[in-house]
Amino acid sequence: MSTPSWDLYQTFLRVLEQGSLSGAARELGLTQPTVGRHIDALEQALGAELFTRSQSGLLPTELALDLRPYATTLAATSASLLRAASSKRDQVAGTVRISASEVIAVEVLPPMLAALHEAHPALEIELSASDQVEDLLHRAADIAVRMTEPSQEALVVRRIGGIVVGMFAHRDYLERHGTPRVAADLARHRVIGHDRQTAYVRAMSRRYPALARLVWAFRTDSNLAQLAAIRAGVGIGLCQVGVVADAPELVRVLPRAFELTLETFVAMHENLRGSPRCRAVFDALVAGLASYLKTGRRA
Repeated sequence: MSTPSWDLYQTFLRVLEQGSLSGAARELGLTQPTVGRHIDALEQALGAELFTRSQSGLLPTELALDLRPYATTLAATSASLLRAASSKRDQVAGTVRISASEVIAVEVLPPMLAALHEAHPALEIELSASDQVEDLLHRAADIAVRMTEPSQEALVVRRIGGIVVGMFAHRDYLERHGTPRVAADLARHRVIGHDRQTAYVRAMSRRYPALARLVWAFRTDSNLAQLAAIRAGVGIGLCQVGVVADAPELVRVLPRAFELTLETFVAMHENLRGSPRCRAVFDALVAGLASYLKTGRRA
């Protein structure tokens, strides 16, 4: 068997993610026939079929699903190689990929990253805004801001402290529907929550049994969408206290009944400790997030 080009695996991964040749073509900036030729070439090299056609698009075969984690690792390795090649020794220059949760990436980090660019104009930042934990050991990201303590070895980890989460509602919503005084009052309100049972949701339910009995009037698995719903006056929901500290129209409700502290960490692979670009970004994130926790406000 001849060794397939890395480009073929990249195309294969995009087709898996998009479920169609046209969707993968848009993501890759290629034509649909080119994507089709890539898949044909990979199937020929492997001697097996990777996708079957259906009314809903391309369905992966069992072999395709088996290959997915390896293709994902190849893609991460390729991206990591390009980031390393972009760096210059002894200079804060080149690309650094940061992984952070949606809310942290959108609401908290931008001022810190703006200051980094001003201090180091040759620095390039890639920001992955996702609530999925990306693998630092396989260099899916160079640096990660996490709300759970990293358990992997070979990481440089700095504990920042606890980010406080509370329940908030728009002032207009409370004027229309009243302010809950005790947890039981939430049953008469529109409450914003998640649309599926995650480890975070189960932990919240165990800690606050009243939440487990609620019917969520607005459900989404995106914390950003929940925050937008709170700001729009949809109902009462959970969000970081610091994110809304400068928004007088948002009122904290039941502060004594509901308060969650998210332990926050900044981590990177120990092999990057000597990289000037990664060290500069790591230190800036540690300092910026520490200030965010201390002041309770975004920079």
